[in-house]
Amino acid sequence: MTSPTNLYPRNIRVLPSRIEQPAHPSVVSKAKRRLDILGAIVGLIITAVVTVPVAIAMYFDDPGKIFYSQTRCGFEGQTFTIWKFRSMIANAEKKKHLVENQATGHIFKNENDPRVTKVGRFLRRTSMDEFPQFWNVLRGEMSLVGTRPPTTAEVAMYEAHHFERLKVKPGITGEWQVRGRSEVLNFEDIVQMDVEYQQKWSFLYDLKLILQTVGVVLARKGAC
Repeated sequence: MTSPTNLYPRNIRVLPSRIEQPAHPSVVSKAKRRLDILGAIVGLIITAVVTVPVAIAMYFDDPGKIFYSQTRCGFEGQTFTIWKFRSMIANAEKKKHLVENQATGHIFKNENDPRVTKVGRFLRRTSMDEFPQFWNVLRGEMSLVGTRPPTTAEVAMYEAHHFERLKVKPGITGEWQVRGRSEVLNFEDIVQMDVEYQQKWSFLYDLKLILQTVGVVLARKGAC
């Protein structure tokens, strides 16, 4: 767990060689980090409450692990293990090549992915599958608000301008989730949203996006 005197992890530059630049203000903001810690604690309490019913539902739908983990890239390309409630069948990764990618660019999306379980569809529609990521927020690997955390395979295909989106911490929510979520199928549009977030960022703007996220989730807009 991150110590109280060190509210954000030490910056480690691992992106392609370039002139060293100061970290984005959101990365070093103590107010943002304190909001993350508070939100993560509340989120983990809720996660603990829903884990048992989710586990029972999974047992009757598709027995297997409750949680799903995957290596993702965060701030400046640092890798970390992201956690979610499992929403797909146990051997989903091995069957990925059988599913059509409906997105354009370095992301993978399919509105009716056959690998998603019945319980998984409910978790995704309600965004409950994301709840375990509050642990990543508490650890300082993610933020409540930021960019979509890409996989290492996606980052391996990045062009130079795509790395701009990694100048801030990945978030549980952000511009992409508020402005379309799964309805946004062009990776370049996501990159543009992430750059716009960096330009607009302020503590109050984060609060605005969090409130908008609550509305989007309750309306189940753009989820699949």
